Amino acid sequence: MIEKSLINLEKTVLVGLITKNQTKQVLNEYLDELNFLTYTAGGKVSKRFTQKMESPDPKYFLGKGKMDELQSYVKVNEIGSVIFDDELSPAQQINIEKFLKTKVLDRTGLILDIFAQRAKTSYARNQVELAQYQYLLPRLKGLWTHLERQKGGIGMRGPGETEIETDRRIVRNKINLLKKKLVSIDKQMSTQRGNRGALVRVSLVGYTNVGKSTIMNSISKSKVFAEDKLFATLDTTVRKVVVDNLPFLMTDTVGFIRKLPTQLVDSFKSTLTEITEADLLIHVVDISHKNFEDHISSVNIILSEINANEKPTIMLFNKTDKYIKENINHLENHEIGFEDKSLANLKISLKKNFKTDIFFISALRKLDINAFRNELYKKVREIHITRFPYNAFLYPDIK
Repeated sequence: MIEKSLINLEKTVLVGLITKNQTKQVLNEYLDELNFLTYTAGGKVSKRFTQKMESPDPKYFLGKGKMDELQSYVKVNEIGSVIFDDELSPAQQINIEKFLKTKVLDRTGLILDIFAQRAKTSYARNQVELAQYQYLLPRLKGLWTHLERQKGGIGMRGPGETEIETDRRIVRNKINLLKKKLVSIDKQMSTQRGNRGALVRVSLVGYTNVGKSTIMNSISKSKVFAEDKLFATLDTTVRKVVVDNLPFLMTDTVGFIRKLPTQLVDSFKSTLTEITEADLLIHVVDISHKNFEDHISSVNIILSEINANEKPTIMLFNKTDKYIKENINHLENHEIGFEDKSLANLKISLKKNFKTDIFFISALRKLDINAFRNELYKKVREIHITRFPYNAFLYPDIK
């Protein structure tokens, strides 16, 4: 008999601030996302602590009264880690850990931890390691607090300071080494991209956990890892796809997220090259998510930063089945056909707001996917026949 193993989730607490630039509603949306990130990393949220302040306290992030309340809760409930929604300064992180006597993470540290779990290829692991070392470098001092009592005399040049400086040198050398490694791998990947010939390149882009990998599997009939967790895909996957006899390349890229750490954007720039070199983008959106419009904006901002916002794009709204189901659950009176009408109205509204081609599907249940495949064929064909005009007759136009 096989025994079922229980996964012990670490007990955590989330902390966020309501400020003049961040309303209570916006903060709750961020904390919902942070909750999902925590679950993805292997944690279980016990409670959320929020406070209204003009700006974060430079020493403890929160006010003294709220910190006392947090300290009491952490001690009584044996909390394993406290996670802050915003990035903490190295000094804040050290002060808070001393005060709470438990592990303290910020949003950036949590995302880096998830990326470290998810990285499978050597390239992705090097990218994550580089980001982790860049994040760690200014925080090294806090890791050597156990040597504070060993400080020397007047100049205080004790072994603690020596160890920190040694570690800083090691970390800086490691950062330089990883950067050189990534430059070398970038050259190899650039050569690989060049060897793909003139095949049309299509990239799936979008917020994390919107179903890009499921769509990739559905269109290409491949088996890319897909899971209902944030950052299930971290390694870029390229597949040769054939739709109605027309071959092209499809790329599944890492998902974006709000407040994406700067270190990760810098480290994953080469991964984003797949997007900048694509001929056509498929912007996938989870229509069932209440903040899908914010997700679209976040993705568009990153696309602008990498100069990919002007590329031909198909907007693909996924998870229509989940949208209908969640709307039914919120209805007090289940009117027959109301869910279809609700989705139909949303479709009309979105088609008015976007100037590009829009499609609504459920990749998991393969609903309405044929119309999208036909449009994808048309778009790829248009690009393909400009490169290979002599074999256009092989790929008939779909009316």
